[in-house]
Amino acid sequence: MAIPREVGAVFAAKTVRTFCYGFLAIVLPLTLSSLGMSAPALGVSVTLMLAGSALMTWAVRRPLERHGARSTLMALAALSVASAVILMWTSSRWMVVAAAILGNVAVSTGETGPFLAIEQIVVTRSLSAARRTSALSVYNLLGYAAASLGAGTAGLLGNTRALFSLFLLGSAIQCFAYCFLSSRPATALPSPGAALPSAPLIRRLAALFALDSFAGGFVVQSLVAYYFHARFGLALGPLGAVFFAAQILTAASLLLAARAAGRFGLLNTMVFSHLASNGLLIAIAAAPSAGAAVALLLARHLLSQMDVPTRQAYVMAVVEDQEREAAATATTVARTVAQAVTPAITGWVMQAVALSAPFVLGGGLKIAYDLLLYFTFRKVALREETGPTPVSTFVEPVADR
Repeated sequence: MAIPREVGAVFAAKTVRTFCYGFLAIVLPLTLSSLGMSAPALGVSVTLMLAGSALMTWAVRRPLERHGARSTLMALAALSVASAVILMWTSSRWMVVAAAILGNVAVSTGETGPFLAIEQIVVTRSLSAARRTSALSVYNLLGYAAASLGAGTAGLLGNTRALFSLFLLGSAIQCFAYCFLSSRPATALPSPGAALPSAPLIRRLAALFALDSFAGGFVVQSLVAYYFHARFGLALGPLGAVFFAAQILTAASLLLAARAAGRFGLLNTMVFSHLASNGLLIAIAAAPSAGAAVALLLARHLLSQMDVPTRQAYVMAVVEDQEREAAATATTVARTVAQAVTPAITGWVMQAVALSAPFVLGGGLKIAYDLLLYFTFRKVALREETGPTPVSTFVEPVADR
């Protein structure tokens, strides 16, 4: 069945953007390390990048209301173009950090931030409930597959200036893809300050997702790359190969997410695949060799992101139609803010406690999140839905994912 034009545009933008994120998440920490940045300072830098992404997610609400998805996404893509130009020419470590913040560069395995929040809603509004989980699986599959190719490209090129030039080209292509979105501004906006029937539920979801992201901040991809570099001496080439394979396995797991959700339910798929992956995450800390650590990392990636499309579909399924924008942006902001806090702590923990300690902390907290999510929402019924909502009637966010 043909997909709507707007969904196709989002898929294209997601693909090119995450391809660039795939190599940037590896290149940026190594670049900063080569410029003399210590582990604690690197952690602070990652925190600043994530905090900037959270701030941008919150800040785009009003432009979305006034100008619609196309103009807002094109403006964000233009900032990525500016970011790439700065990265190509600067030799200052803090200018590198500033450029990454400006371009909303993802430094973790999974993407957060304003692009994700807006694109998720475009896909949701364009399709029926029956097609939504599958479409979100494809959306995330494209992202992880593209990121794996990006990670592999980092190993093949091994030249930071060339990779930053590729980021510039990718940002320009992304901007062009958004030209195919609807140009209509928002319509039928809820009144400012109006109470949402599902507000308590949205707050609980946001709080739990924040806990998950706080835990994930201990093991964002940039810091995992630094760990493998510092602990086992892996250089850019081997690191690129490792994360290429990791992203391929992540993409493969997304093919199973929709089928598993259809058989076991959205919540069960989210929780139990995540529990298994977090056990593997903790085991990485005890790995005696690079080979064992890489094997555990790859096994984790085969399971760890099955909850992503199911989580996105679950959020859309437990709230009313008019609350989806608020739910998506509130949970995105909560996740990004929480994840922004941890890397600064991680850098200190790596230096003061043990280089592998973040894997134990992150995995333990994620297991706590899984259990809390299951016992909090296992009796919450999904809302009945009747069919697709055309993207031409897309309602923009007015509240704080």
